[in-house]
Amino acid sequence: MVARNAFTLIELLVVIAIIALLMALLMPSLGRVREQVKASACQSNLHQWSLVFSMYDNDHDGRFCNGCSSYNTNDRRHWATALRHYYYQDREITLCPTATKPYDEGGEVPYGSYRGPDNVLLSYGLNGWVYNARAADEAFERPVENFWGGLHVKGVGNIPLFLDCLHAEGRPFENDEPPALEGEMIAFNAVSNMVRFCLNRHHGAVNCLFMDASLSKVGLKHLWYLKWHRNFNTDGPWTRAGGVTTGDWPQWMRGLKD
Repeated sequence: MVARNAFTLIELLVVIAIIALLMALLMPSLGRVREQVKASACQSNLHQWSLVFSMYDNDHDGRFCNGCSSYNTNDRRHWATALRHYYYQDREITLCPTATKPYDEGGEVPYGSYRGPDNVLLSYGLNGWVYNARAADEAFERPVENFWGGLHVKGVGNIPLFLDCLHAEGRPFENDEPPALEGEMIAFNAVSNMVRFCLNRHHGAVNCLFMDASLSKVGLKHLWYLKWHRNFNTDGPWTRAGGVTTGDWPQWMRGLKD
């Protein structure tokens, strides 16, 4: 009898089929692991940003920059320029790992970035109510009494400071509506500033740095429960206390966790 030194065609096909089946079972798990790694890296970036804000705060006696009624990030009153000295040499913290391609080069919402001072790419944005706005041209036609003015205020654990964002900043109100469509590119003059933060970047959530330097993954529906400005009603119309129902949310958000 002649000894067999090779696999038969059928045996090879069976092995290939088994490998293909295992790959099909493993790929979703590997995808989730990659997303978790990116989300962790994003939170690590925001932790570094907490140090940036802390250093700026210490150097300016607890007063934040004034803000401006302009989308020009090169304005010295804009956070991106005011804090430039503190983050400019550490470009790795400016982008969430899931959002690295600029919108003007085909980056898609929510996985895109915008251009800051000197074309530095950024994918995080400021809660614009943190500004120390004192004049009409700094408040961007918003009530001056709503601004926090600095980082040392009560209830800081529920006040968002810096988080995943479509633009450089946003100044939401409790009446702001969510984006009607997932991945909708919102113009700068959008009536609802909440849409700039309501991005499905991390499986129905965004990563957020709060005023007390704590970090949290915030569900998109929970954005309306945060204390964005001094007079923000956390029981507003887009909360359960305010009467919101599942059917009130856009179709793409109805299945997200409350």
